[in-house]
Amino acid sequence: MTVDRRAVAIGAVLGGFLLGFLDFVWIRFVPYPFAELGNSSAVWAVAAFVFGYQVRSGWVRAALGAVALLVVAVPSYYLVAALIQQDDISVVWAASSLLWMFFGVLAGVVFGVAGVWARAAGWRQTVGVALPGAVLFAEAALLARRIGDPDYGGGRVWSVVIAATLGVLLIVLVARTARRRALALAAALPLALVGFAGFLVAGFG
Repeated sequence: MTVDRRAVAIGAVLGGFLLGFLDFVWIRFVPYPFAELGNSSAVWAVAAFVFGYQVRSGWVRAALGAVALLVVAVPSYYLVAALIQQDDISVVWAASSLLWMFFGVLAGVVFGVAGVWARAAGWRQTVGVALPGAVLFAEAALLARRIGDPDYGGGRVWSVVIAATLGVLLIVLVARTARRRALALAAALPLALVGFAGFLVAGFG
């Protein structure tokens, strides 16, 4: 199936604005514990995966589109924050925003490609299906590590449960057979360890 590159570009930019807007609104108005999904780096990675999965094009186009999606979502989030709760607009171009955009580039490439691989065959399909679940498992492990830590408000048990459950559900929904689900779940565990280490190296610990 051929996908027009202009449609991919427009979809990535509009999707990025929508992701940033919805993320802030979700955090602001959805009650605990589900509101914390808005603070989830894994959820943004899953958004990049969904973009790559829906594009149904080559991995390069999917990766570039997913990168654009996540990079645009960062200033979109802060612009909405400035509009709704009068946050300082200068945050849009602050160093912290640029850092989040950098993480968006990395996540966009990895998970945009994973979305394409999830429609492939062989080991690529297994890894592609496993990756979005793995990043949610990694975040669940990170959240579990914070339980009891006063710097994080003592941690959130329900946040751990929700992230892990979403990881399983995502794999079950994307994989189309019981065998593929089993393979993806098995692959997701070591990938989650890699993701957990990546979170720690990036300073999310």
